[in-house]
Amino acid sequence: MIKSVCCAGVACAFLGGAGICHAAGFKVSEQGAKAMAMGNAFAAQADDPSALYFNPAGISFLRGAQANLGSLAILVPQTEFHGTTPLSGTPPLDIGTAHVTDKSRRDIVVAPTLYATYSMETLPLSFGLGVNAVYPLTKSWDDSSVFRNQVQTASIKPVNFQPTVAYRFDDLKLAVAGALDVTYAVVSLQKTAYAPAIDPSAPAPPFGAYELGSLGLDGTATGVGYNFGILWKPRPQYSFGVAYRSRITLDVNGDANFLATTPTGLGATGLGAIGLSEASPFPYTRARAASAASTRIVLPDTLDVGIAWRPTEKLTLEFDATRTGWSSFDQLLIEFDSPGFASFNNRPDPRNWRDVWAYKFGGQYSLNDTLDLRAGYSFDNTPVPDATLDPLLPDADRHSFAVGAGIHHSFGILDLAYMWVHFVDRTVDNQDMAALRGSNGTFKSDAYLLAANLNFKF
Repeated sequence: MIKSVCCAGVACAFLGGAGICHAAGFKVSEQGAKAMAMGNAFAAQADDPSALYFNPAGISFLRGAQANLGSLAILVPQTEFHGTTPLSGTPPLDIGTAHVTDKSRRDIVVAPTLYATYSMETLPLSFGLGVNAVYPLTKSWDDSSVFRNQVQTASIKPVNFQPTVAYRFDDLKLAVAGALDVTYAVVSLQKTAYAPAIDPSAPAPPFGAYELGSLGLDGTATGVGYNFGILWKPRPQYSFGVAYRSRITLDVNGDANFLATTPTGLGATGLGAIGLSEASPFPYTRARAASAASTRIVLPDTLDVGIAWRPTEKLTLEFDATRTGWSSFDQLLIEFDSPGFASFNNRPDPRNWRDVWAYKFGGQYSLNDTLDLRAGYSFDNTPVPDATLDPLLPDADRHSFAVGAGIHHSFGILDLAYMWVHFVDRTVDNQDMAALRGSNGTFKSDAYLLAANLNFKF
């Protein structure tokens, strides 16, 4: 009985951690400073090389050769939690009742972008290449955190390559574009595995939960998708944009490592808890086990629809609506190659994320020939249901406020942007004492983003 519970505990730790692969479902839409300053409402303007991300049809209206080089810095929120967790009770004999306050570490994610476009002079044909990171993520909690059994450190480092071709129908004032998306990602996870104490008389630090050991999971994946865009400019003061980006399937392959800890009284070593034999010295032993591991993650498709209006020569306003198909992330299933890890296989971890909409509004005012002023707002619905919310991605509905400027110079244009993302307080009641997962309480988060891009024309 104890062994089966321990196996379940380790499996949940692996499965829950693998959410990092798709918690880069935490999609980062801020892929250009100009668009970011307008709340990412840019699908109907798409008038610089970052159009490769927002609406690739926009490159048809760019002249000659252009390049856009930039970087996005995300000050990852120091998430604050108030409530109870499985490690604040005596699992599984009662619920966690000791209220705690915990904070994640502050992290910074830097995501560079590179866009290059070329429009032919003799044909209405344009080409482009974009390199960016749509799903960067990092999240870490202290080693002593009450969430240490669910996640300690997790990161995903992706890069996306997008070769693009666009064609312009001058008579219709319409452009269309198609592109490939090739995504490569490196995934890493560290956490401490626990199992609930069944025997109340057994020594069980802390709070009736046995520490089984530390877990590490590292893997890589490559996936291919496609995207296309349409941009129509029927009149000088109006433009309409539609952009679609397909799902991308990532087959993640890597290695899982388990450094075992054996508490006195279990009658098995930490390695025994995962089905491997090992002598059990008193009171603890440290031993290692490893296995190749794999899983399949499906990144969501997205649909952007935008309309831009230019009431005056100096003022441009845009509204966009974006649908993200997060229902593709319904569960996570990890397979382990080592026979000793066989008990972990065929244990799907439900996620049940939902398709959601985001609404964006932004504008630009050209103060003079050298300075453009920008501002924007967006509202995003969270795809994460209460039942599967965890400390790796304590997501919530969010309000984003942005400002920025475009500075014109003889060498090109410097675009700057700042965004404050306020997450609505998220209260959940999904504490699972048997699996030592979830929490009952409230998560609070805010994030801050800075971006700068240089746009060159040749």
